Amino acid sequence: MNILFNSKFLLHNPDSFGEGTYRIEEFKDHLGDTVSDGEEYITLVHSEEYKEHIKEACLSGGILAEVEVSPASYEAACLAVGLTVLASEQGDFAIVRPPGHHAKFERADGFCLFNNMAIAVQKLVLEGKKVFILDIDGHHGDGTQSIFYSSNRVLYCSIHQRYAYPWTGEAYETGEGDGKEYTINIPLSAGSGDEQLLTAVDYSITRAEQFNPDVVGVSAGFDGYERDRLLNLKYTLKGYYECGFRLSKKFTHIFAVLEGGYHNDIKKCTDSFIAGIHRARE
Repeated sequence: MNILFNSKFLLHNPDSFGEGTYRIEEFKDHLGDTVSDGEEYITLVHSEEYKEHIKEACLSGGILAEVEVSPASYEAACLAVGLTVLASEQGDFAIVRPPGHHAKFERADGFCLFNNMAIAVQKLVLEGKKVFILDIDGHHGDGTQSIFYSSNRVLYCSIHQRYAYPWTGEAYETGEGDGKEYTINIPLSAGSGDEQLLTAVDYSITRAEQFNPDVVGVSAGFDGYERDRLLNLKYTLKGYYECGFRLSKKFTHIFAVLEGGYHNDIKKCTDSFIAGIHRARE
């Protein structure tokens, strides 16, 4: 599993205390730029009208999804989609901004403009594949859930802090129609740490083995980390290592994309998760 990155992500919403460039600037000293424009894939999930709305808002400047947007934001958003699609094809980890898992069909929200993971997964589904999405971001991935809520081709599992933004993701939210029982929500209490995280991961893996996916996509938000500014979970680097290790012990084709994480240790968290992936394959 390699890391995909582009320094143009640093030009989007650069000075924010929340979803700012501080989150990923450490990567620029270690990685070259991967270029993959994902604009053509956006309408696999979002409408053409929505795509144009986001584009115009970025070109005009202003506030969108609680962040300051600019022309650089639209370029970054298209790159984020492109790198996520590339990661899904190659089994890599896409370090992107803006994140995606709060973006719905027709709504930008929670720092997210386009749903990077959902777009990459929908492409896989259209290619005939079944996909298991494990969302370990400390916030519930309400956008991703809503996009696949009626699908039996995607098993979506979110492990997140209860009673936190976006205040969704209760255990009774399990899907509808053909997608009934294909959504799994595991809300954790504030203060939960590695033990609770890994118990939830083990449960999700058991469910996923029954689903028998062709591909596993990890929405790797690192705001459950013990030093995060926004949430009150206590995951450690060891927890992320174990998460990668346990997934890689059971599944072959795994890719990941960065979601949240509001601290200065994103690279350490990423490296720990990937180390677990690689260790399981030795």
